[in-house]
Amino acid sequence: MTEAARSGEFVQSLERGLAVIRAFDAEHPRLTLSEVARATGLTRAAARRFLLTLVELGYVHTDGRLFSLRPRVLDLGYAYLSSLGLPEVARPHLEALAAQVRESCSVSVLDGDEVVYVARVATRRIMTVGISVGSRFPAYATSMGRVLLAAQPADWLDDYLATARLRPLTRHTVTDPARLRAALATIAAQGYAIVDQELEEGLRSLAAPIRAEDGSVVAAINVSAHASRGSFETIRTELLPPLLATAKRVEEDLAAGPGR
Repeated sequence: MTEAARSGEFVQSLERGLAVIRAFDAEHPRLTLSEVARATGLTRAAARRFLLTLVELGYVHTDGRLFSLRPRVLDLGYAYLSSLGLPEVARPHLEALAAQVRESCSVSVLDGDEVVYVARVATRRIMTVGISVGSRFPAYATSMGRVLLAAQPADWLDDYLATARLRPLTRHTVTDPARLRAALATIAAQGYAIVDQELEEGLRSLAAPIRAEDGSVVAAINVSAHASRGSFETIRTELLPPLLATAKRVEEDLAAGPGR
């Protein structure tokens, strides 16, 4: 139990309301009351109260049976993105990089054991699932995730490797904690990550860190390409230099601040 919960400052109703919002995702865009209750562990009566409150506030729509999120929920995430400043700074650089290499480019941050996309420029769809701002993927199987994991403090990383569920998403996915630890050490030393078909078959991805002025890694930037583009080494040779150069330009703009 957290310190806030022990001191009586933890607002459980807020936690439950957010759980109701998180019950909806790309695979479950519309849910019945029973499905929301089952996904959140709430009683039907409690789930109904939260859903109807969210309907009244404009965050959820209902036709009387099915519930779905309304665009207003984006305001919740936009407040974070606006305070971060990163998406606005990165966007023009992503557009330039995508035009140069003719591949999709993204920026993400680490949230627990997942990466969350905060900016993206797509040139074509190369995954079976669509990716947009707000999309999440397990950090261990993605290039951006590995860059961000490699930058974490040793004790945090120890806890992560001891508890993370490393599922085989493809036949190439690294699921052994010792192998993942070794890969992260290499990434930390070389300053970039390359993941070869570990998130999805046929998808190769390169990522580099985006650092704050104090040297801490605040985000990651990547380029994704289909394996048909060329050999593993060819993709690295063609895509890594412009990726690293773009990361540097994003860092320079972040350091310049609002008056850049």
